Amino acid sequence: MRYLRSTGACEIMKPTVFLACAAALAAIAGCNSNQGNAATGAAATVKVSPPRNGDWTTIVVPTAAGGFLMGNPNAKVKLIEYGSLTCPHCREFDETGVTPLINGYVKPGKVAYEFRNYVRDGFDLTASLIARCNGAKSFFPLARALYKDQPTWVGKIQKVPPAQIEALQNLPPNKEFIELAKVMGLQQYAAVRGVPIAKSTQCLANSNSVNQLVQMTSDATTQFPDFPGTPTFIINGKMLDRVASWKDLEGKLKSALGG
Repeated sequence: MRYLRSTGACEIMKPTVFLACAAALAAIAGCNSNQGNAATGAAATVKVSPPRNGDWTTIVVPTAAGGFLMGNPNAKVKLIEYGSLTCPHCREFDETGVTPLINGYVKPGKVAYEFRNYVRDGFDLTASLIARCNGAKSFFPLARALYKDQPTWVGKIQKVPPAQIEALQNLPPNKEFIELAKVMGLQQYAAVRGVPIAKSTQCLANSNSVNQLVQMTSDATTQFPDFPGTPTFIINGKMLDRVASWKDLEGKLKSALGG
């Protein structure tokens, strides 16, 4: 996992390389065959009833592109974040930007906030499967918890001998991500946050869920050939250039809102 110092973004694997690795797994071999799931640059409109208390953060729904959208899907500004759960720059944005984004813009219905996982390797994919396991109702709390504790579970990866990691990555796909999760302690971590181990085991062995994550990653770099790394932000279909901090993003949001 490498990081781009100049852009403040985590470096990505070229999609051809990532997909070549994924293709070695039987469950992922056809991950690019479903062109109907291609991403759109703007968060798709989803029909939901307005919340009775006026708090749009209580509305979280899955999107056709594979992400999870929090807030008013018909908001004037539709923000998409492509993030990697193993990326320290994404963690920094979560720590400094997500709370003011949610409280100041998503909660009152001004901005629809969609998060799409961009998986850079098998560990990232494993963590993403865990975060998504309980669906929309717990995605954001789990993803944010994983960001907060990222140094701990990523640190466990760094202590494993390379030969052991290689052996794990050569396991059949219905076992590989379960074993990677054990290395990182993620099943026990998720269990105390509402995802029973039996359920996370099913999620980690679910080839459709794996395919969806790989497809979402491929779609991002297909639609945006200059995709710089993570985090990357899209506002109303337009990818923002060299924006990774909350200060820079908030300025773009205010401009899009006309303020």
